[in-house]
Amino acid sequence: MTQAIKRHPRVDAADVLRGFAVMAIILLHAIEHFNFYQFPDTSGQPVWLNFLDKAVWDGLFFAFGGKAYAIFALLFGFSFFIQHDNQRLRGNDFRLRFCWRLVLLFVVGQINAAFFTGEVLVLYALVGFVLPLVCRLSTKALVVIAAICLVQPIFIYQTVMSALNPDYTPALLDYHEYWKAANVAQDTAGFWETVKVNLWEGQLFSLYWAWNAGRVFQTAGLFIMGMLIGRNGWFLRENLRYWGRVLAAALICFFPLYGLGNMLGDYIQNPNVLTPLSAIISSLYKLCFMLILVSGILFGYYCTTKFSRVLSLLIPYGRMSMTNYVTQGIIGSFIFYNWGLHLQMGIVGSELIGIAIFLVQYALCRVWINHHSHGPLEYLWKKATWLEFPFSKK
Repeated sequence: MTQAIKRHPRVDAADVLRGFAVMAIILLHAIEHFNFYQFPDTSGQPVWLNFLDKAVWDGLFFAFGGKAYAIFALLFGFSFFIQHDNQRLRGNDFRLRFCWRLVLLFVVGQINAAFFTGEVLVLYALVGFVLPLVCRLSTKALVVIAAICLVQPIFIYQTVMSALNPDYTPALLDYHEYWKAANVAQDTAGFWETVKVNLWEGQLFSLYWAWNAGRVFQTAGLFIMGMLIGRNGWFLRENLRYWGRVLAAALICFFPLYGLGNMLGDYIQNPNVLTPLSAIISSLYKLCFMLILVSGILFGYYCTTKFSRVLSLLIPYGRMSMTNYVTQGIIGSFIFYNWGLHLQMGIVGSELIGIAIFLVQYALCRVWINHHSHGPLEYLWKKATWLEFPFSKK
């Protein structure tokens, strides 16, 4: 009798979180006009609509800004663990194969970047090489490395140096010319010129901004956190108790960090100290809020029947997260950029468009997943991952 192939079962809770993250991403990107911050004059709008515009903008950024992306990054590390450990159970070493998988992700990211300058897959492909480098370290060592990445060591160094030396100036990558070039193309250029600018100036802007905002170290830390969650089975129902501790710690830390972040500018006048210190505090309170969201979703999914049914609806959307993420950028750029409809909408109207995109994608996902185990891009990525090369075997 042939022995069954060992593998981890699919974790539905992870798909719920993926679905939630990608849904939140489209809701944010819609009001940003997909990095094209051009809005009609609202001075003639009714007061109530101006208030609603501001409430939608501030509310969505408070709830999802920097958090939806963080959940997405956490799950990237979790997926790496599942793939790596499934191959380990079969006696295979997945590390080199995963490096090839990152090369493929870089290609997908370039396709996405041709339409949308704010995409993250290229960053994930570059930072993702940290995972095969550290995946065989002990849990204790990984916790230390993740913690170092998440507290933003570069910004800590810049803060200390700026405080000690008045002549010290933190090094930042100047992306403003690239941002301006991308913005002009979005506003005036045709399709191919927009693609050309997006793939050069747009990509440089995106990567430079990510470095200045601390996203590089934070992404690495979140990848490792996700791998540790997979290693310790924290997304499984039987380990839900650990998320109670995470929730308590995140709640305790979030409020003082958020308050501190909002008051720093009132007490620190030196911009060379204020800029990196604000980035550290912002990164940490957004991390805490992300953990509050993840904990709440997991408790809702596992502990309450009503919420579990609602959250389960996100599973098909989460299983096609890459397809949904990439097509969001294509649809959004067509709606808002000059090469497409160049639609001028206020915040509330833009958000209604984002909701409509989500609903259409969701309906298509429900139909697709009824007949296929993977989304179209997920399937192609998987098949290309396992192309036969001399350096590996299945």
